[in-house]
Amino acid sequence: MPAVTVQGVTLGEGRPTIIVPLTAATRADLLAEAAQLPQDGPDVVEWRADRCEILHRPEKLLALGAELSRALRGRPMLLTVRGTAEGGDGDLDDEAYAALLLAATEAGWPDLVDVELSRPEGVLRRVVEGVHRHGVPVVMSHHDFSATPPVEELLALVGRMRALGADVAKVAVMPHSPEDVLTVLTATRRATADAPGEPVITVAMGALGVVSRLGGGVFGSAATFASAGTGSAPGQPPVRGLRDALELLHGS
Repeated sequence: MPAVTVQGVTLGEGRPTIIVPLTAATRADLLAEAAQLPQDGPDVVEWRADRCEILHRPEKLLALGAELSRALRGRPMLLTVRGTAEGGDGDLDDEAYAALLLAATEAGWPDLVDVELSRPEGVLRRVVEGVHRHGVPVVMSHHDFSATPPVEELLALVGRMRALGADVAKVAVMPHSPEDVLTVLTATRRATADAPGEPVITVAMGALGVVSRLGGGVFGSAATFASAGTGSAPGQPPVRGLRDALELLHGS
């Protein structure tokens, strides 16, 4: 699979892509959050729709997604409906989850769609196929908020995502020691070396893992997450500080 390009932003080439989540619960707060994004901040905006108070009203949620897309004025949007098993607030069952992602893609406003590896394989294949039918890339994700698995397990997760058709494989884990952070960076380097041009995003969460958010691109991570207010995961640095750090590491 080649590097992924959406709205002129390429994941997997050059400096890591900066992704900033929007997490507001109401329409008014969400649009205000979008309006306050710094112009020189995110490359991609992630809408954490699982945080939205109308998650269980799909018609209204889809309309809000289209409105948010227009408000972003050409900035690419990553749609994420994070389930409780992956550390989110979404309690949709597998069928409702799949239906929402497919309906949003058919509506034409997400530029990327997050698909959780923890869902049943049949659901994953159906969603990936449906999203790809509309030419939208899939970011397949796995989150472990309790520990950092060994390198081989992390590589196996990335390999399974790629086998299921992911355009971008994302793994986020919780480190408990500097050695855990090194595990994440080692897995990142091996995953990118094993399959050049196939983007992978890796994150060591929490305060201990901030170094992976700043320097993961040196080891091959295609993107990193920052906050422009309320973050969506522990350890996300402010977007302006992150951009400055990346420019020091990678150039502008």
